[in-house]
Order: sequence, then structure tokens, then C-alpha cells
Amino acid sequence: MIAILIVIVVLTIYFKLGQFCFRSDNYFLSGFVFSIPALLTLGNIFYNDFHTRNFYFIVASFIIGALISFFGQKRRSNAKAQFNLALMYEHGHGVAQDYKTAVKWYRLSAQRGHTQAQYDLGLMYQRGQGIAQDHKTAIRWYTLAAEQGYTQAQYHLGFIYTNGQDVAQDYRIARKWYKLAAERGHTQAQYDLGLMYAHGQGVTQDYKTAAKWFTLAAEQGHTQAQYHLGLMYANGRGVDQDYKTAIKWYTLAGEQGYASAQYSLGVGYDQGQGVTQDYKIAFRWYTLAAEQGHTPAQNNLGVMNENGRGSAQDYVKAHMWFNVASIEGMADAIKNRDMVAQKMTPAQIDTAQEAASRCVSQNFKNCD
Repeated sequence: MIAILIVIVVLTIYFKLGQFCFRSDNYFLSGFVFSIPALLTLGNIFYNDFHTRNFYFIVASFIIGALISFFGQKRRSNAKAQFNLALMYEHGHGVAQDYKTAVKWYRLSAQRGHTQAQYDLGLMYQRGQGIAQDHKTAIRWYTLAAEQGYTQAQYHLGFIYTNGQDVAQDYRIARKWYKLAAERGHTQAQYDLGLMYAHGQGVTQDYKTAAKWFTLAAEQGHTQAQYHLGLMYANGRGVDQDYKTAIKWYTLAGEQGYASAQYSLGVGYDQGQGVTQDYKIAFRWYTLAAEQGHTPAQNNLGVMNENGRGSAQDYVKAHMWFNVASIEGMADAIKNRDMVAQKMTPAQIDTAQEAASRCVSQNFKNCD
């Protein structure tokens, strides 16, 4: 009881001392700071009294812990406010856009350990916005953010080392950063890590591990991962060959507009792999891919028009699609165009060539 009264007296004295010295709203805080040495001294005075000594030490420890928490929270709050101000200046939200001022606030926030500020400051250095372009400094800030677990910075470093952007290309370092981001659920990192295992970049080629990472990304809706996972099931790489499952993943990617997946779906329905053969559905998927400039799909669409599969037989359309595909130098398309031309009149060939020119000029849209 006496010890408690002594603590109250000590805190009161030092609160008053803080008020007298600082004459501000921080006198309570100052009192806590000044009271710590007094409490520790009291603990040493009563060192032989176990309970009294520990009481003073525990109170001092509690105050120290509270102060650390307070200053840490205050530091984090300031860093967040500085980051938000930087965002406003970078994007011109509520203020005139000013990259230089944005860099100032990003730097202050980044120096306080704000991970997104560190990453965004790196971006400003990389782009040369508001400050002289400096790739080395950009990478330094990316690294600081990445080491604190900021996934976008981890992915960005992986991309930089994969492509040798302003650093020596290093697949092993790239894999390290991709893996850290991928394990935290970064979809693109999961996909890129899958590619590294599929191609043996920085790691021993491992289709099974590639399929694992493709699956994680595909389940989050990543179109390229869905397509590559479909390829793995179609070819039995890293997974048991399963055309039906391949079609599932191709469909998910194709419905999102991924041309290669749409072409693969066309092949699946054309040949009856994993699905019941259906020329009309094949024709539809080939068309969607062809309209995006997919050369093999354009050639196959020509074949279907020539043979009347999925649509009425039409040599003019067949010649048109073969001609369009041949622009990219596809040997099969050139051969097919010349063969179908033998079945056509000169007038039909002229019509087909005009249609091909129009199709290309319209970026492959509305080519019928």
C-alpha cells in the first residue's frame, strides 16, 4: 500500500515538473518520461525487499512499454498521413498535380518505414517523375519495401531481375522474390514462378511444381495461367493427361478473351478432344481468336470455310482467311490459299482479295 502511494506521489511530482518545464499538452507524457529513473532508483533502494523492488520495476517497465507503443503508433500515423499527402500530389487529388512535392512526402513517409511509400518512391525514381531518373535508387527503395513483406515490391524486383532491367539478369534472385510474393497470394508472381519452373529458369525444370503455381494463379482468374494449365493437362506435363480438364481451363481463359485459349478450344471441338466434336462451336471459337489476329486460328477458319464445317462452304471466305493468315508468312496458309484458288473464278479471287484487305484494315473485325 505504501509503495502504491509512493508511486502516485512520484508521478504527481513529475507531472507537475513536466507542466512547469514544458507548459504544453505534453506535460503528462514528460512526467511519465521523467518518472522512469525515479522508479528504477526506488527499486534499487528497496532491492532487498523482493516484492517492493519488483513492484517499482514492474511499474517502470509498464510505463516504458506504454511509451514505446505510443511513439511507435504516432510514428506510424505520421507516416500514413505523409503517404496520403504524397498520393494527393502525385495524382492531383484536391491539389495541383506536383510530382516534386509528391516525392518529398513519399520520402518522408518512406524514411519512417511506410512500405507502400518506399515502393511508390522507387516508382518515382524509376520513371524520373519529380526527380532525376535513377534506377539504382529505385531498386534500393523497392528492396526496402520488399524486405518488409510488401508483395508488389517483391513481384517488381522479381520482374526486374528476370528481364535484366538496370541490373544483371539473375533468374535465381528473381525466383527468390517471385516466391515470396507468390506465397503471399500475388497472382502474377504465381504465374511467373510457374513459368520459371516450366522453362527451368533459375531452377531445375519441374513441370509438377509449375502446374502447382499455375493452378494457384488460375484459381484466382489469371487468364494466362488458366491457358498454360490447360496446355499442361492436354500434354500430360506435371499432371495426368486429361483433355476434359484442359477444356475446362481453356474455356475459363477463352471466356476472358484470351486468343490462344480460344484457338485451343476451337481445336478441341474441331477434333473432339475432351468434348463431343462440334464444328459449329469450333467455328465460333476460331472466329473469336481470328478476330484478335491469331494466325493459326485464321488459317483453320479458312479450312472450315473451304470444307463447309461449322458453316456453309464458301471459297471466297476461305481464300480471304488464308490470305489474311499468309500476311504473317504462315507456310500452311499460303499453300491453302493457292490450293483453294484453283477452285475459284478470277472474279471470286478478286472479291476474296478485296475482303482480305478490308479485313486487315479493320483489324480483323467484321470480316464476313
